[in-house]
Amino acid sequence: MKFATFEKDGKESFGAVMGEAGSETIVDLGARKLTAHGRLIGILRAGKLDEAKDVAANADADFALADVTLLRPIPGPEKIICIGVNYGDRAAEYENDKVPDKPAYPSVFVRWPGSLTAHGQPLMRPPESDQLDYEGEIAIVIGKQGRRIAPENIRDHIAGLSCLNEGTIRDWLRHGTFNVTQGKNFANSGAWGPWMVTEDEFADFNNIALETRVNGEVRQKDTTQNILFDFAYILSYLSKFYQLNPGDVIASGTPTGAGARFDPPIWLKPGDVVEVEVQGVGILSNPIEDEVV
Repeated sequence: MKFATFEKDGKESFGAVMGEAGSETIVDLGARKLTAHGRLIGILRAGKLDEAKDVAANADADFALADVTLLRPIPGPEKIICIGVNYGDRAAEYENDKVPDKPAYPSVFVRWPGSLTAHGQPLMRPPESDQLDYEGEIAIVIGKQGRRIAPENIRDHIAGLSCLNEGTIRDWLRHGTFNVTQGKNFANSGAWGPWMVTEDEFADFNNIALETRVNGEVRQKDTTQNILFDFAYILSYLSKFYQLNPGDVIASGTPTGAGARFDPPIWLKPGDVVEVEVQGVGILSNPIEDEVV
């Protein structure tokens, strides 16, 4: 089932997205008081995702999807954790960076919630750089807290999957040695959404297709069959050194084909539209604009 956070008539709520593509509707679960706080993260923290599914399956629609504004599925996650260089052949894009083809451990870094915007909202190219780049990824949303999660138990801790564009300001990645924080955290430089699809909709996490398009041109295309550290490993590894909590988001890595790796590089510019499509989830679409300061 698809769960989205949205705004209607100036009020934030969350609900289930129902129906076929092009004629989807919203069941407003926030209005049905399943938790003390009408937010999707409250459902996850309370362990009421199954209850929310049951309510949505037996309720009449409240709105057409077209009549609401989609927000980030989890507007304020505690943590956004990103896995770098996690698809086969990706290391070959880093000719001068000495990235091994098969690293012993994943590359891990963090983003702040304000660096990611929602489906349909513009990605902002900051005045400090013209090197705004895209990275299409599959986002994992945590549904149940856990430490030292066994690989065979990850489905107990995953609420669902979403699309994510891990937008990057490339030249700011090189401002410090072994440091990508600056280039990964410009405001609204990336996005995720349009919604979260619950984990039971995916029979096999290791066979999910991912595609990124810029102005309709395919730039990235791969499947999780080619991932180096799979979802089971990622959750097990991350949960060894800190606790994963409901609503945490994990960006699982991007395939080859980012704009930085063209010769010459192809940076995003105002007027461009980036689409990230994840099989079984849908399409995250964002236009590019210059940030006004």
